[in-house]
Amino acid sequence: MNRIQPSQLITTLVILITMSSCSAIEIFEENNEMPLKKPYKSFVIINQEVGMRGFSSQFIDTQVQIHLKEALESQGLIYDKTTPELVIRYTSNEDPRKRDSYQNNNPYPYWGYRVWDPWMYNPYFNNQSNVKTSTYELVQVIVDFIDQKEDKLLMTLTGVTEVSNQKTKSKKVLKTTDKIIEYFLYKVKDSQ
Repeated sequence: MNRIQPSQLITTLVILITMSSCSAIEIFEENNEMPLKKPYKSFVIINQEVGMRGFSSQFIDTQVQIHLKEALESQGLIYDKTTPELVIRYTSNEDPRKRDSYQNNNPYPYWGYRVWDPWMYNPYFNNQSNVKTSTYELVQVIVDFIDQKEDKLLMTLTGVTEVSNQKTKSKKVLKTTDKIIEYFLYKVKDSQ
């Protein structure tokens, strides 16, 4: 009978906590025209080479290019403009939205400051609620991974997150990009 070692238990808990803290980012895989067959050694980011912006903000667009390049190079891939094995193209969908939340204005709930009496009129207990509207942005980071030799899509990965503050938008976009790269590298290792 195998017993779980304390170190394995701690490692599992750390992984679960890390995964639950990042649950605000969802990754979707789509558009597979061919399966992953080999580990790729070189890549190019087509947005950088042709000057195509994938985000409305030039600052965020430049950050994503740098982040993609550094993350893939840290995994041993080489940036090659002339004969890459893997072509990467990215874009985004930045959709402003609104959300309504309801707040109850009853200062005297049943369990509150006075004992509830059905025969006594309570002007405060009329179930009025205020509607508070907050704005946020639903940001989708869409990355295409293309096999250059076959000229077919290996996969399109879409990372979806909500941004409620423009100051944190670039940070959330970069976290989403990290999740996309992790997912792609996992799929490459899994296919071997």
